[in-house]
Amino acid sequence: MAKTNRALIAAAFCLVFLVSPAIAQGLITGDQSILTFPGGQKISLQETPMLRPRVGKDLPPIELRIPLTPHITDVAATGREPGEHGGTLRTLIGRAKDARLVNAWGYARLVGYNDQLQLEPDILLKLEVFGERRFTLHLRRGHRWSDGAPFTTEDVRFWWQDIALNKSLRPGGPPAFMRPQGQLPRLILHSSHTVTFDWPVPNPLFLPELAKARPPFIYRPAHYLRKFHADYVSPAQLQPQIQANKVRGWAPLFNRLDDMYGASNPDLPSLQPWRPLTGAGSRSALFIRNPFFHRIDSQGRQLPYIDRIRLTVVDSKLIATKTQAGESDLQARGLRFSDIAVLKQAEERESYQTNLWEISKGAQISLLPNLNLQDPVLGPLMRSRRFRHALSLAIDRRLINKVLYFGLAIAGNDTVLGASPLYRSAYRHAWASYSPRFANGLLDELGLTQRRVDGIRLLPDGRPLQIIVETAGENAEEIDALELVREMWREIGVDLFIKPSQRDVIRARARAGLLQMSVWSGFENGVPTADMPPVDYAPTRSDFLSWASWGAYYESDGRAGSKPSLPEANELLRLYEQWLSAVSKNRRAQIWRRMLTIHAAQTFHIGLVTGVRQPVVVKGLRNVPTTALYGWEPGAQFGIHRMDLFFKPQIPRDLKQHSK
Repeated sequence: MAKTNRALIAAAFCLVFLVSPAIAQGLITGDQSILTFPGGQKISLQETPMLRPRVGKDLPPIELRIPLTPHITDVAATGREPGEHGGTLRTLIGRAKDARLVNAWGYARLVGYNDQLQLEPDILLKLEVFGERRFTLHLRRGHRWSDGAPFTTEDVRFWWQDIALNKSLRPGGPPAFMRPQGQLPRLILHSSHTVTFDWPVPNPLFLPELAKARPPFIYRPAHYLRKFHADYVSPAQLQPQIQANKVRGWAPLFNRLDDMYGASNPDLPSLQPWRPLTGAGSRSALFIRNPFFHRIDSQGRQLPYIDRIRLTVVDSKLIATKTQAGESDLQARGLRFSDIAVLKQAEERESYQTNLWEISKGAQISLLPNLNLQDPVLGPLMRSRRFRHALSLAIDRRLINKVLYFGLAIAGNDTVLGASPLYRSAYRHAWASYSPRFANGLLDELGLTQRRVDGIRLLPDGRPLQIIVETAGENAEEIDALELVREMWREIGVDLFIKPSQRDVIRARARAGLLQMSVWSGFENGVPTADMPPVDYAPTRSDFLSWASWGAYYESDGRAGSKPSLPEANELLRLYEQWLSAVSKNRRAQIWRRMLTIHAAQTFHIGLVTGVRQPVVVKGLRNVPTTALYGWEPGAQFGIHRMDLFFKPQIPRDLKQHSK
């Protein structure tokens, strides 16, 4: 498409939306208007105090900042209380780049999960799905980016045609979730607020991908990014920017500035509740409210309630200490179960509360035998179900729970949790009881009967049966658990050697087939529903330490890695492919349960404990749940719990009562 035509299309989209909000909503008096909805519901809009001085100068009034049909939150229905505007929320992070977490916690998504793990429109006004292959997205009329520019289907078209399909920006082509069975969608632009993605085959990955903690952002602020795109501006115009950013061409410049999640470019318009004021690398990052955010509460207040979020970078080892000293208003990142006792001691002195949320991972600690180990003797053992069963049966999980978690966790496998509708107790308990006698018998059956004088068994080639477990060393609980497992495994003649390493090194060794075993947290999503993709439960990814080579084979369509050699692994892949083509929830649930049954029978992961609690320190904040699920996928940590509803009372409650 010629540059002139692209510019004309963009201008047409903008013109439609520049006038529509003013036509659709009427201004009554002062800083308020009445919003009327189908059924006669009326809400009196209230101007945000922080923004009031800017109204009429560089900002329009609230009725022209929110969409024609905003996302309305019935606060009472959520079990929360109507909040107040204002305040700065302080939190601590261990790395400067962790400032990007605000874009996860804000959790503004085209569609997102609610706290019941159901998908529902958020940025979108409405969604229509036909046969899991045709998705029609209805945007909210009058919705605007954080700089006030209209958010329209042109922003979706720009992402698809000018970014995802651009070989200079995306040499590998569009992301995998946009290519089911290798098929690309047809993009249909119906209007400035309605767009359809139409695939010739089902694409059940599409909606779950949009709801991720780190979503793909299938839209971009075209009005801003066009200024750095070679289809819209000449290379000569871009040269000063290329030189200033010390990059080699327009594509790396574009990709650097196009950082919707990373929050490294404060000039990039956003649809999130807070936008960054500082770039990447700062020791203190500040996010400020988005004056055009699309959500309001049932009292007519524009969300979020909190004006600012300040993230301070500190040594990760000091986060618990500084939280205890009252230097954070909301803290979970950097806190562990072992910090709970210390945090509780200072609650009264520093006026905070330590809530305990259930971690939503499949296991808090999981041993991952590398099924792709290239060792000619130990490799076949790792791929032997009886060997993995023996290692699992030799672990006293109740003792680990008692020693490390005071008996407050749950001994069991790395699998789905009780909060998942797919949960069955058999998944948690299969081959997870403590029976060293049974474990010894299984190892004898494998022919590992010869032992050294100290009782350690010998491999057929004469080497001692020693398993090197590599750890990233980021979690002291994992090291403590490995020390306990080492003593337990010695009872069955297996020696365990702990090897501290780094994440990148461990992943590289897994891909090379050199990693014997690793210790990690369990499945990221321990609370799946049938409609969530079982991508981690089959060898589909090269970054999964249990089967990196098999995952690489799947990712590359056989061009890299190796084909799975275990029948059960191939069965998991077949089931995953069946899930991708299934169009009924019942069929997907059947596939999920079959995959979970295979995992339980095979013990691909040796989970130790689950149901561990995450300390969440809350200081001076209201509307933060006392109990909740804490996890990355699904949930975005604070995301599904509606961080935009958290608020800081500007006048303490006791003073308000006294003033009456």
